[in-house]
Amino acid sequence: MKHVIQSIRATFESELHLCKQANDLEALRVRYLGKKGLVQEQLKSLRDVPEAEKPLVGKLINELKKEIEERLDAAISACSHLQLQDKMAKEALDVTLPGRRSNVGSKHPVTQMLDEITDIFVSMGFSVALGPEIESEYYNFDVLNISPDHPARDMQDTFYVAPGMVLRTHTSNSQGRVMENANPPIRIICPGRVFRNETIDASHHVFFHQVEGLYVDENVSMQDLLSTLSEFVRRLFKKDVEVRLRSSYFPFVEPGVELDMSCLLCEGKGCATCKHTGWIEVLGAGMVHPQVLRNVGLDPEKYTGYAWGLGVERMVALRSGIRDIRLFAENDMRFLSQFYAV
Repeated sequence: MKHVIQSIRATFESELHLCKQANDLEALRVRYLGKKGLVQEQLKSLRDVPEAEKPLVGKLINELKKEIEERLDAAISACSHLQLQDKMAKEALDVTLPGRRSNVGSKHPVTQMLDEITDIFVSMGFSVALGPEIESEYYNFDVLNISPDHPARDMQDTFYVAPGMVLRTHTSNSQGRVMENANPPIRIICPGRVFRNETIDASHHVFFHQVEGLYVDENVSMQDLLSTLSEFVRRLFKKDVEVRLRSSYFPFVEPGVELDMSCLLCEGKGCATCKHTGWIEVLGAGMVHPQVLRNVGLDPEKYTGYAWGLGVERMVALRSGIRDIRLFAENDMRFLSQFYAV
């Protein structure tokens, strides 16, 4: 039995010298000290040793076990130390090297455009009014002369979150709240995110951003509307573009119009972008419907006003030549980094 123990000790020493990695040492531990290891087998074989020799043999086996444990612990500790030194050497920093420039974040292109549009209108005398994204049907539809049977109130276009409550479909929901609690003159813009239950494609999304405007006072005319929007378009696109109004329909204005501007690419000559018309649609507008004024307690015989609404993503797309608004919501840094301020 003594010869067997000595043989195990010698074999262990030779195998220990061959171990180079922590995994090898762990495998050696299992081979010798595991439940089915060589040392455990010797303990089990004690039952075959004569009674007179059992104390001595048992002592030798326990000494062997303790020796192997100590040798393995020392080897694992040394191996871990070497691995740490190697890792530190690979990760060493040369503090004499010049520093690396950190990446600087930037506002999202839609936020940049929102800020720019807001600044333009504030400089023209408008105030900013904010409203809730979860809105009652009353402020989202009823106040704005959108009747209960109007298609825009169908669930195919509107997200209903509770009976009588919707995710706002436009930022005009702020207009009714302001007109109910303020006396003319009222001159506001309403920026924010809106939601539509639509199929997502290159020109539509389930959420996007709008800026809507409202001016109510005595003797407000369509000419005031045209002058305001013409100045806005020229400031935003930084060009002396031509604008025109086309008749259109919106339930909260009468008459309703679409504002077009001359194509930025072909300068009105006609190209694929403007579908060879020379004009690009910019926004919808019109004179505030008399019923909307009555709904908020204003006398349409005394007051008139204009309102308009534009899509912020569309403004970025027009100015930057982008044809797919889905890019604004996909968080692709290859796309977004092109808008970083230098």
